[in-house]
Amino acid sequence: MSAAPRADAESSENWREHLLDTPAQLRALLERTHRIAVLGVKTPESGQPAYYVPDHAHRAGYDVIPVPVYYPEMRELFGNPVYRTLAAIPGEIDLVDVFRRPQDVPKHLDDMLEKRPKAVWFQSGIRHDAVAEQLARAGIDVVQDRCLLVELRRIGR
Repeated sequence: MSAAPRADAESSENWREHLLDTPAQLRALLERTHRIAVLGVKTPESGQPAYYVPDHAHRAGYDVIPVPVYYPEMRELFGNPVYRTLAAIPGEIDLVDVFRRPQDVPKHLDDMLEKRPKAVWFQSGIRHDAVAEQLARAGIDVVQDRCLLVELRRIGR
């Protein structure tokens, strides 16, 4: 057995350790995060959290990669090109910030698993326990029903 499957088996057995919820866990995650892909990002004109939360992260020094679900005309945001899937983004992703309704989250599971970010963050009001468990079993840290903006402000970013 190779090292990679053994690591996956280990992650699968201890998958609940990948469900992050405490202030200390969230702080540690955000401090080790540099590159954030935003699934479901919106336009500045929308005035919605799916724009102003990642905009705050960008202004706080994170590299923010836009992955809109709508807005086919969008080509660039936060100084980065737009990608239509997470898997299409070159390089590693530390965190995927999800702005999708809970019932739409499963549609993106395969894309998230293919990209294998270090963590997935479901914004306030977004919770999908089955998807969170699958991500955690794959060794991906998961935060559910939390506002990234609130947590960034809490740690002074």
